[in-house]
Amino acid sequence: METRGLAQIVMEHPFFVGLEEDFCDLVSGCARNVRFEDGAYLFRKGEPANEFFLVREGRVELQIAAPGVKPITFLTIGDNEVVGLSWLIPPYRWSIDAKAIGRVRAIGIDARCLRGKCEADHHLGYELMKRFMSVLIERLNAARLQALDVYGVPA
Repeated sequence: METRGLAQIVMEHPFFVGLEEDFCDLVSGCARNVRFEDGAYLFRKGEPANEFFLVREGRVELQIAAPGVKPITFLTIGDNEVVGLSWLIPPYRWSIDAKAIGRVRAIGIDARCLRGKCEADHHLGYELMKRFMSVLIERLNAARLQALDVYGVPA
């Protein structure tokens, strides 16, 4: 049985495919393996956004909630996707909840550690910003399409 190191797992995750090996080494220096059981929260609205996650296996519901109302799932993240964008921009607090559906295996990336490395190496920071912006645009488009589906197109 082959054992792969954390750096190799990070480098092979679709979010980081094509990232320079030196940058992957920097990122993996902030990484750890994590597991969440069914119903566990990866993060909750208002908490400090100190980590983001590379989902290896499982599904994560992104939810919004209001007092006295059942949370609404607006997107489900699956295998080989990334969860958590709020770590990038001050005040570094989660604006949504992320909840495991079934068991979730992931790589947690320490955001403070990575922000420090991005400040020290702006080329790394720019490369990561491009990748996260791509995810953000993709999710905004998905939300737009979902809203059109829910509300219908005016005649």
